[in-house]
Amino acid sequence: MPAKSKAQQKAAGMALSAKRGETDKSELQGAAKDMYDSMTEAELEDFAQGSQDDKPEHK
Repeated sequence: MPAKSKAQQKAAGMALSAKRGETDKSELQGAAKDMYDSMTEAELEDFAQGSQDDKPEHK
């Protein structure tokens, strides 16, 4: 299921980066922190992928 807004997509990307060990978990805030705790790496990948061109900033 892809993200419905740019903000969701960015948060999923941040959480995915932390899951992969590319960034520190302590840097996560808000939705990204919640996504890190509740979603698998595969779910985050699906959520973060795709174009941002047709998405609103917030939903």
